[in-house]
Amino acid sequence: GVWKHSKSEGHDDYGLLVSEKARKYAIVNELNEPVSLKDGSTVLQFETRFQNGLECGGAYLKYLRPQEAGWKAKLFDNESPYSIMFGPDKCGATNKVHFILKHKNPKSGEYVEHHLKYPPSVPSDKLTHVYTAILKPDNEVRILIDGEEKKKANFLSADDFEPPLIPAKTIPDPDDKKPEDWDERAKIPDPNAVKPDDWDEDAPMEIEDEEAVKPEGWLDDEPEEIDDPEATKPEDWDDEEDGEWEAPKIDNPKCETAPGCGEWKRPMKMNPAYKGKWSAPLIDNPNYKGIWKPQEIPNPDYFELDKPDFEPIAAVGIEIWTMQDGILFDNILIAKNDKVAESYRETTWKPKFEVEKEKQKAEDESTDSDGLSGVQKKVFDVLYKVADIPFLSEYKLQILDLIEKAEKQPNITIGVIVSILVIILTVLFRLLFGGKKQV
Repeated sequence: GVWKHSKSEGHDDYGLLVSEKARKYAIVNELNEPVSLKDGSTVLQFETRFQNGLECGGAYLKYLRPQEAGWKAKLFDNESPYSIMFGPDKCGATNKVHFILKHKNPKSGEYVEHHLKYPPSVPSDKLTHVYTAILKPDNEVRILIDGEEKKKANFLSADDFEPPLIPAKTIPDPDDKKPEDWDERAKIPDPNAVKPDDWDEDAPMEIEDEEAVKPEGWLDDEPEEIDDPEATKPEDWDDEEDGEWEAPKIDNPKCETAPGCGEWKRPMKMNPAYKGKWSAPLIDNPNYKGIWKPQEIPNPDYFELDKPDFEPIAAVGIEIWTMQDGILFDNILIAKNDKVAESYRETTWKPKFEVEKEKQKAEDESTDSDGLSGVQKKVFDVLYKVADIPFLSEYKLQILDLIEKAEKQPNITIGVIVSILVIILTVLFRLLFGGKKQV
């Protein structure tokens, strides 16, 4: 893919532009000196704008380790070792602002990717957005979009990163085997139960309603469909090549006012004698021992960690694949003070964003006189925010998939909203009244 130094649409401000569709892109800039992530706070921030939207593609940055790790700037690619990967990624069911820490396991020496759990969604418009990751010395990381905190996590918490940086203290014993006589069935068929003598397994589920009477005025001799009297044989119809021409069928107009046409048959009704196949009722299993699990043993790979062993950042790279062009990167910042990042947001990002937002609002109002297009965009923005609600995290992919379908088929937006409301009400019901937690 060809990078271009290009103006942001509607501005005199330049950025780094993805100029071609369906391409891989790679570009890297080495820093004058590596930035340590171990001393105090570190802020990673950049702006990106999807000028043609984003249906399938990445727009994230990679913060690379020093070249001693085994990479060269001119050979920068997806294999080049990074410390942190941060930014938007959207395609199909994937819709997230990535935050990935590549951390060295102190026991094995291998580098492992640790993904932030339940990251925020990518804004769905064509405006410039600013993405911020703040790494704090107390092991906290905060993800901001447009200066608004969307996610707070702890690097050492198993609830926040997958896989966790600190392994579990114990693991299931891989050599432990389930005993052959272990019975996991909570219920079993009653061995003493006997099928009743009057139980007819062959009785049909439905039978004819003998009490039904043919409605008065039923037209026995009229078919439900007739040849279209207005249809004519096409002039270019060739009986030898096309076969014998037949007029298309239409609903018989005589049947519209009559209770029915054609041969009348008694309707079917449920058979009161139907019982289906007999099976013994279930009773508590006297030999039930519960669901078997292997015993826990100390994890040989366990280690303790007070702080992540962050690798320094020696370069910033963009290494993406995208189906869209028009992705514009700007104002890439690494700072040690979040006030510096905040100042950049106020002075460089916000003025652009406000201009774009007003222009977008005017376009939405002119696109559709009844405002439907603009309303739908606002609805989608709200739905993406709903997907980020923490208590809906286990349903996030399902919700995002529904939103994606609605964006492609706006006529089903109402149905999607109803589906998402059903998910929310289901979760709320479980929270209020209990229920088995999903595995």
